[in-house]
Amino acid sequence: MPQGVPTAVPADGLTTRQRRNRPLVIVHTGEMKGKSTAAFGLALRGWNQGWSIGVFQFVKSAKWKVGEEEAFRALGRLHEQTGEGGPVEWHKMGVGWSWARKAGSEEDHAADAAEGWAEIKRRIGAEAHTLYVLDEFTYPMHWGWVDVDDVVETLANRPGHQHVVITGRHAPPALLEAADLVTEMTKIKHPMDAGQKGQRGIEW
Repeated sequence: MPQGVPTAVPADGLTTRQRRNRPLVIVHTGEMKGKSTAAFGLALRGWNQGWSIGVFQFVKSAKWKVGEEEAFRALGRLHEQTGEGGPVEWHKMGVGWSWARKAGSEEDHAADAAEGWAEIKRRIGAEAHTLYVLDEFTYPMHWGWVDVDDVVETLANRPGHQHVVITGRHAPPALLEAADLVTEMTKIKHPMDAGQKGQRGIEW
C-alpha cells in the first residue's frame, strides 16, 4: 500500500469514508517474537482515541507479569481519574499453561479456554469494547479447545463497530481467510541464537 493509497477500490457500494472506518479482524501470527507487542501498540493508539480496550490473555501464566499489563492498568486508572483516553480491562483467562507447568489436566485447561471464549462472545454480543486484544488465542484453537468455526462466525457477525486483534502461532487457515489484516512475523535473527536469555524491558 504505497503512501497509504489502496491498490484497488472494490465495487462494494460503500463510500471511501465508510470503507475506511470498517471494524477489522486482525491476526498477528508466525514464529518470531513481536506478535503481542504489535497488538499492544495498536491498543495504545486505540486508547488514545478514547476506545474501550479489552485485553484477554489465554496462555501466559496468571503469575507472569508483563510490562504492558502494568502500563495498561495505569492507563485505565488515568482514564478513571481524568477522563483521558479510554477505559481498559485486562483479563487472564484460566490459570495459564504455556509458560509454567500447572496443576490440572488438559481437560481442565480446555474448559478454562472454552469459558474464556464464552465470556468474550458475551462481550462481543453486548458491544462491550471497541478493541479486543485476544492474546495468544490461536493456541486454544490450534489445540482444539475452542471451535474455530464458532470463532469465525462470531467475528463475522459481530454487531456495531468492534475491532478484534488475535495473536499467536499456528493461526488456523479459516481464521486467516476471515481476517481483514494478517501479519506473519518471520525470524531473521534473535539474541537467543547466540545463547542470550530474555531480558527485562525487552521480553517483559
